[in-house]
Amino acid sequence: MSTEALASVVIDGEQLTPELVAEVAFNNRPVVLSMEAFKRVLECRNMVEELVTSGRAVYGVTTGFGKFSDVRISPEDAAQLQVNLIRSHACAVGTPLPESTVRALMLLRANALAKGHSGIRPVTLQLLIDCINHDVLPVVPEQGSLGASGDLAPLSHLALVLMGEGEAFYKGQRMPGAEALAIAGLTQIALQAKEGLALINGTQIMTSIGTLAFVKSERLAKIADVIASLTVESLRGIPDAFADEVQRIRPYPEQIGVAGNLRTLLEGSKLTTRQGEIRVQDAYSLRCLPQVHGATRQVLSYVQDKITIEINSATDNPLLFVDKGLVISGGNFHGQPIAFAMDFLKIGMSELANISERRTERLVNPALSGGLPAFLSHNPGISSGMMITQYVSASLVSENKVLAHPASVDSIPSSGNQEDHVSMGTTGARHAVIVVDNVSKVLAIELICAAEAADFVGVEGLAPATRVLYDKLRMLVPPVLEDRSTSRNIEDVANALLEGEWLKAVEAVSGSLF
Repeated sequence: MSTEALASVVIDGEQLTPELVAEVAFNNRPVVLSMEAFKRVLECRNMVEELVTSGRAVYGVTTGFGKFSDVRISPEDAAQLQVNLIRSHACAVGTPLPESTVRALMLLRANALAKGHSGIRPVTLQLLIDCINHDVLPVVPEQGSLGASGDLAPLSHLALVLMGEGEAFYKGQRMPGAEALAIAGLTQIALQAKEGLALINGTQIMTSIGTLAFVKSERLAKIADVIASLTVESLRGIPDAFADEVQRIRPYPEQIGVAGNLRTLLEGSKLTTRQGEIRVQDAYSLRCLPQVHGATRQVLSYVQDKITIEINSATDNPLLFVDKGLVISGGNFHGQPIAFAMDFLKIGMSELANISERRTERLVNPALSGGLPAFLSHNPGISSGMMITQYVSASLVSENKVLAHPASVDSIPSSGNQEDHVSMGTTGARHAVIVVDNVSKVLAIELICAAEAADFVGVEGLAPATRVLYDKLRMLVPPVLEDRSTSRNIEDVANALLEGEWLKAVEAVSGSLF
């Protein structure tokens, strides 16, 4: 097997993981279709051809769409029906989705089609895969999906480019879709029966956005344990509360795992204290770390389960079952499972930021910090130090509380009340992305403040694991010895936390974290 094949992500509709999606989205891993999947797709396509010639009433193949499902379409108009579908439905609005998200949604759409229940032609599926590998990325506006009939409007912009229409980014440059395909050496396709519907009737917008938000959330949840450990040291905290004996009598696996992380990360610290040495017990934002961070991990476990199922599912309509000769109009396009998962993700990650902001307050507030200079200022009064970074953190967590309002409890009927209940899952996923981005900045602020505090209490006393994170930070952010703008510092640190390289550096010293 060639090196290229070894580096490729093989899709077969069954075995995709969030981590592999992230590899394609962020690291441009190439994609190939398995031979077994190719055979299934071809067999299903042959069934579609037979249905068209038979004249049998099949939704979206020989009938119109939505409220027009009772309108019969002649075989000679079957192809034009699909073209009209894409052109009419491509009315999404708003900012284009990031290129990484578009790579992810193209991968998820290809993987769903690879299951062999959608009736796509192999040549059309291969063009979709070729666009991923050649960096032809459709311009997909982020707004316009109800999250129930599939992500119809935004996914139509993906299909337009395959037809040689619409717009695409090619190697980062925005241009007409036909031009992007031509430069990449790819040939546009003319949609045939069922293909337009197969390309747009699914949950891939909400799920691609949600998958990448989940992957980032996992990174943040782990690094949050490390940042919190540095804060515990800087505040001369008491790790007794993290003892395994405490966790085992309330045996949530996630709580036990986070407590284990904290014990590992603080091993060798000369700054932590024992019960009664300075104080008998810490405030909740320190003492309850296993319980709160652990609860967020429970949320992430739930979200991972739902995303993993969804990215390996056929979510269009109708679905074809070649082995039984069945065509069934169902509801797999309804995004309710992902809508709930995205709302849950927003809540879990918002709470991770809430408790982080409270730790930042303890670091900068002289009434709470145990003797640290007011607002970590080197010249209190003349210099404000880190005072306003806590304001920014408070602003972000407050914004998250608004965004955490569940999108999934809303619904509005469409298509003449034929589609009378929708999930709003794509709205929930879009909000989740903002929440996760805000969380990264809140954690960045805590880390910057914890490092400033460590400078006062003595970085030589840090545990080996937290010292790694401190050193990584200092390579990016010098000590705030006098007042300066830290806006760029916060953004840079947040990006570093999301990328995950600092976490890997810590784990190289501490061992793998839960």
